[in-house]
Amino acid sequence: MRTLSGHLDAVDVRGCAVGLLGEPGVGKSALQAEVVGHARTRGFTVLAARGSQSETHLPFASLHQVLRPLLPRAERLPAMQRDALLACFAMGDSAEVNPFFAFLAVLELLVDLARRTPVLVCLDDLHWMDRPSIDALAFVARRIDSERVVVLCTSRTGPLPFADPGTVEWMELGGIDEAAAAALLEARAPRLAPAVRDRVLRQAGGNPLALIEFATTLESGEHAWTELDDDLPMTTRLERAFAARAEHLGPAVRAVLTVAAVDDGDDVNDVLAAARILHGAPVDRVAAQPAFEHGLLTVAGDRYRITHPLVGSALRQAMPPATRQQAHEALARVLAAQPDRAVWHRAAAVSGRDERIAAELEQAAGNAQRRGAIASAAAWLERAAALSPDPQAQAARLLSAAELGYQLGRFDQVEQIKAQVAGVTLRPRDRSRLIWLEGVFHDGSTGEPAEVRHLVDEARHATAGGDVELAMQLLVGAARRVWWRDPGERLRHAIVEAAREADVLAGDPRLLAIHALSESHEQGPAVIEQLARWPADAGGRPDLAGLLGIAAFCTGDFPRAVTFLSTPVHELRAQGRMSLLAEALAIRAWAEIYLGTFDAASSADEAMRLADETGQSLWAATARIAVALIDGVGRGWDTHHVLLAEAEHTALRTPNAASSLLAGVQLARGIAELGANRPEPAYRELLRVFEPADQAFQRVQQVWTLGYLADAAVHTGRHAEARSALAAMERIAGSSPATGSTIALEYARAVLADHGSAETLFQLAVDGASRRLPWHRARAELAYGSWLRRRRRVVESREPLRAARAAFEAVGARAWAQRADQELRATGERGWQPTPHPRDRLSPQETQIAELAAQGLSNREIGQRLFLSHRTVSSHLYRIFPKLGVGSRGQLAAALSHQVQSSDASRD
Repeated sequence: MRTLSGHLDAVDVRGCAVGLLGEPGVGKSALQAEVVGHARTRGFTVLAARGSQSETHLPFASLHQVLRPLLPRAERLPAMQRDALLACFAMGDSAEVNPFFAFLAVLELLVDLARRTPVLVCLDDLHWMDRPSIDALAFVARRIDSERVVVLCTSRTGPLPFADPGTVEWMELGGIDEAAAAALLEARAPRLAPAVRDRVLRQAGGNPLALIEFATTLESGEHAWTELDDDLPMTTRLERAFAARAEHLGPAVRAVLTVAAVDDGDDVNDVLAAARILHGAPVDRVAAQPAFEHGLLTVAGDRYRITHPLVGSALRQAMPPATRQQAHEALARVLAAQPDRAVWHRAAAVSGRDERIAAELEQAAGNAQRRGAIASAAAWLERAAALSPDPQAQAARLLSAAELGYQLGRFDQVEQIKAQVAGVTLRPRDRSRLIWLEGVFHDGSTGEPAEVRHLVDEARHATAGGDVELAMQLLVGAARRVWWRDPGERLRHAIVEAAREADVLAGDPRLLAIHALSESHEQGPAVIEQLARWPADAGGRPDLAGLLGIAAFCTGDFPRAVTFLSTPVHELRAQGRMSLLAEALAIRAWAEIYLGTFDAASSADEAMRLADETGQSLWAATARIAVALIDGVGRGWDTHHVLLAEAEHTALRTPNAASSLLAGVQLARGIAELGANRPEPAYRELLRVFEPADQAFQRVQQVWTLGYLADAAVHTGRHAEARSALAAMERIAGSSPATGSTIALEYARAVLADHGSAETLFQLAVDGASRRLPWHRARAELAYGSWLRRRRRVVESREPLRAARAAFEAVGARAWAQRADQELRATGERGWQPTPHPRDRLSPQETQIAELAAQGLSNREIGQRLFLSHRTVSSHLYRIFPKLGVGSRGQLAAALSHQVQSSDASRD
C-alpha cells in the first residue's frame, strides 16, 4: 500500500502503470479495492474493468467497461479517432476500423479527463480480458508517463498478459504471514476446533481467500476433510469450497448461477430472462436473492458480477455438459438482438458439428475484423472451423485464421494451423493460400536452404498453373529469406530464374525486389536502371514504393531507397498501420546511415519503439543496431552498448537472421572503435563481416563495410590483408553504379593506395560519390589530410582537415571531429573548441516533435502522427522550448536548422 499510494501521490509529476501478480485468492483484488478507496479520497476519478473467463472471446468487452462513463465525450474527438472507437463497440457506421486510431482515442479520452482530475484505471483479472482490450490498454499504458493517469492491473502468476514486459511495473504478492493468518482466521471463524484451525492454517499457506473459505465451509459443515487434501492444487480446493455454497440452494437460484457462470455480459436482466427459460418458471430478483446473500454474485443497479473468478470456474466445473449447453441456448435466445454474442452461445450449445452455426461464426469473425478486433476474429474463425462438418470448409476457415495470425505477427499460430491443414485435400484457392503463408512469413521463419527451395518449386508450379500473382508472392518471400541468411549461390540464382519464368514486366517492383534481395551485386546495375524510371512516389502506390525502396536499399542505391521508402512511411502512418510502419522506418534508418545521416529522430528511434510495441523482434533488433550506431558516431561508447547487446541476443536466438543482424552489430562496434581512435579492436570487429565462416558474414553488407575496414587496416599496418579484401569486393561489386558500393570502393582505394597513386585517388574519393554527402566526404578529407601530414606537407594538410572537422561537427559526429582536431593540432594549429548546439539536448522523440511543430502541425496533428496524446506533445514542447532557447513555435525552425542533412528526402 505504501508503494501504490506513492504512485498516487506522484501522479502530478508522472503517470505510471503498475501490476499485482499472484495466485487466486492472495488478495490482489482486495488490495486494488483498498487503493481505489484511497484514490477517491484524494480526488481521483476511478475507471474500472474486470476480466471474465466467459468474456475472453468478446472483442473490446473489457475496454467498454473502462470507457462506459466516458463514451458521451467521444463526440469531441477528431473524426477519425471517434469513428474508430465507436466502431469497436458496434456503435458507429464505419465499415472498417484501424485499431490504433481507436487506441489513440482511448488515450485522448483519458488524458482529457485527467486535465480535470487525476485518473486511476483499475484492470482486475487482466489475464481474463479479451485480447483487443488488452492491446488497447497496453497502448495507453506505454504513453502515460507525462499524464495524470495511473493504471493498476491484477493478474495471476504465469505468462504476462502484456507482450512487452516494460509496459507495466509488476509486483508479486505472496501470502500473509503466520501471525496475520491466525488473526484473520480467529476473526472470521472463532469457533473452529484447534485441530481444524491448525489444518486450515497449514493448507491455506497464507492465502487470505483460502483461509476465509476453508474456515467458513468447515464451520458450517458443508466442506469435507478430503477437500483439504495436500495433493489437490490450491485453485481446486478453493473451487470446491465455492461449489459447496451453491449445492444447497434452490433450483431457481441454481439456474441463475448456471447462466451467470457462462454469460459473457453483465446485465442482470439478461441473466434472469435466460434463467427463466432454463428453470421453466419465472425467476426475478427476489428469487435470485440467495445468490447475493451467499456471496456468489453482487449487483449494482442492472449490472451484476460474479464475486470471484473462482466462483465462476467452480460453477462451470460442477455443471453437467447438458446443463451448460442448455444455459448457452437460453442465453442465445435472450440475446437475439445481439447476433454476434448470440451465435457464440449457439455454438457453445451444440455438441457436434453444425455448418449453419459455423457460417454464422465466420460472419461474426468478419464483423470483429471490421471493428479492428483481429485477434478475436481469428479465435472466432478457429471455433467456426471446429464446428465445420466439411473438412475442406474447415481448412478454409483455419487458413483465414492463419492469415489474421500473420497480420498480428503470430508465427507460432500460423505454424500450428499450417500443420492442422497439411493432410487435408484443399480446394485450389486454399492450396494457394497455404503456399502463400509458407512464403510470406519472413520474420521468424526458417531460412534453411531446403525450405527456400520448396518455395521456389511451389512458385514454379504456380507459374505453370497460370497463377503469376501467387508465384511472385512466394518468390518475394523466398528472396527476403536470402537477405537474412544466404542459402548459397545456386539457390539465389534459382530464385532469380524462377522470377524470370513468371514473365512479368522488367520494371515490376516485385521482380526488382526479388532480384535485389537475391543477387544484389549481379542484378544491381539492371535493377538500378529500372528504378530510375519510376517516379519518387511510385505512381501513388505506397505498396509498390515499399518494394522499390527495398530493391534500392539492397542494391546500395541509398538515395532512392530513402525517397521510395518515405512514401509508404507517410501512408502507413496516416493509416495507423504500426507494424508495417516499423519495418519501413527500420529499413529507411539504415539507408540514411549508409548515406551518413546519423539522426535517430528521423527513422531509427521510432522504428525501435513501434517494433517493440508490435512484437516484431527482428525489426526491433534492426532498429536497435541503428540507434546504437548513431550513438557511437555522435557520443561514442565502448563495445557494450545495451541496445547492441539486445540486438545481438535476438540475432543469436534467431539463426536465420544471424548474418544480417550480426553484420550490423559488427559495423556499429567497428565505427565506435574507430571514432575512439582504437583501430586494433576496430579491425577485429569489422573483419568478422568478411569471413565466410563467421556468423556475422553477409555478402552484401561487407561491401558497404569495406571503407571502415580499410581505415582500421591502415592504422594497424594491415595493408596487404585489406588490399586483398578490396580486390575481392571489386570482383563482387563488378560494374555496379550504386552509391553504397562506389563510396566504399573509392575510399578504400585511396587509403590503401601506394604513394604514387594515392593523391589522385584521394581527390576522387573527396569529389566522387561522396561529394554531396558530408559524412563520407569528411572521412575522405580526414584521411587525405592525415596522408598529407604524414608526407610532411603540413600546410596543405590543414585545409582538408579543417573541412573534415567542420563537417563532422555539423553532422554531430563529436568523436570524429576530435580525431580531425588531433590531426590539426599535430600540424601546429590550436584553439578550436567544439560548439555544442541546444539541439543536442533533445531526445530523438523530442527532436521529432520539435521538427513537426516547426512545420506548423498542431499538437493534435503531431499526436496522431506519432501515436501520442496531444497533452503529451504539449508537455514535450514545454520541455523542448527552454532546451532550444526559444519562446515560441515560430522560432523552432531556426533553432533546428543548423544541422547539415545529407538528403532532403530523409523526412517523411
